[in-house]
Amino acid sequence: MSEKKHPILSFFLKLSFLIFIFFLGFSLAHYVFEEGIIITGEKVGVIEIKGLIKSSNPTLNNLIKLGENKHIKAIVLRIDSPGGTVGPSQEIYLEIMRLRRKKPIVASLGSVAASGSYYIASAANKIVASPGTITGSIGVKMEFLNIQQLLNKLGLQPVVIKSGTFKDIGSPTRKMSKEERMLLERVIKDVHTQFVEAIAKGRGLPLDKVEEIADGRIFTGRRAKELGLVDRLGNLQDAIMLAAKLGGIRGKPGIFFLKRKESIWEMFFSSLFEFLSKNEKILKFE
Repeated sequence: MSEKKHPILSFFLKLSFLIFIFFLGFSLAHYVFEEGIIITGEKVGVIEIKGLIKSSNPTLNNLIKLGENKHIKAIVLRIDSPGGTVGPSQEIYLEIMRLRRKKPIVASLGSVAASGSYYIASAANKIVASPGTITGSIGVKMEFLNIQQLLNKLGLQPVVIKSGTFKDIGSPTRKMSKEERMLLERVIKDVHTQFVEAIAKGRGLPLDKVEEIADGRIFTGRRAKELGLVDRLGNLQDAIMLAAKLGGIRGKPGIFFLKRKESIWEMFFSSLFEFLSKNEKILKFE
């Protein structure tokens, strides 16, 4: 059965083979880029932390991935975030503190790196910021919305059945009691103390020095450097070159960039989270 007698069959066989090769190459490229398994030479790994910090992943996974790869000699955290929730920020901070013992980590602060994102940055070996970067905002807050008067005007009367006195603390349908406020203030104070202690430890600063500026105020990158919150003024490239030097890379370093990508669903739920977090009992570094 010759190829000339069956040109259509031959065409589809060749087309199928080309499609197979294309998808094989695409899958391999995607695997290499996303998973970072096949990396050659000495490189600086760059991880992007962008937007509100709502979850510790994929940052945690990326840190572990680059930490285990022998070709990645240093890591740069490119941070452009106003902060976020407490738990995820602390999880990322702890992983950076562990990882920096075996690989140098440099935090590169973008336009904004405040509150929870500075909490994360403080765990790095070095911090580089632009003179006009907005950073600091060392503080904790909880927000509640009270709609009791609106419900009264509408003639609506909420009914709550609870197992304990504080189970519906922060309810938007009634006024907060004195005891509830005191309880929440103790929680805020505890988490704020953790924030201050983490920065003092990560930056190697006296605790009392951090306490003096941990009142929620923001700083420019230049002022943050004067206060010891930042090591150098510069851009992302400066941070990469510093990381390469700390990692023992000679000459111009290769870069492996892990960019944070958000799907349509992630963007939708991100917006939903921002809306709901204004009315829920969520501790935030902001």
